[in-house]
Amino acid sequence: MAIFSKTCEYAIRAVFYIAHKTANGGRVGIKDIATGIVSPELYLAKILQDLSRKGLISSYKGPNGGFFIEPTSLSKPLSEIVEAVDGDSLFYGCALGLKQCSEVNPCPLHNDFKAIRDKIHLLLNTTTVGEFNNELMNGLFSLKK
Repeated sequence: MAIFSKTCEYAIRAVFYIAHKTANGGRVGIKDIATGIVSPELYLAKILQDLSRKGLISSYKGPNGGFFIEPTSLSKPLSEIVEAVDGDSLFYGCALGLKQCSEVNPCPLHNDFKAIRDKIHLLLNTTTVGEFNNELMNGLFSLKK
């Protein structure tokens, strides 16, 4: 079971991959990223363009171009990627998708789901993009399904 949309999954995995591959400088191309995270290249290109426009990753065009992460972006929380791609419904939305669900008018799952939702938000707000580079370099983590 995934809690993120497929687009968001690809975005997070791609950002981790780019951070890992460009940790010592340089850039990484779309083909390498798509292969590295097992993602459709054209779909991923659109995702990365959007993340670049929103300032979460950087890119250069041309023969020596590619994607990279600015050092300051390594300290950004994962919640910024989730919100850039999927919005904030994971952090504030109803488990049943009801628009009127609230503290005053709760759905049957409201209280239990709110606790889970708050834990996910805390995790993604306190986990940074650059946090896993050492583990990725040492092969302790994988970005492939």
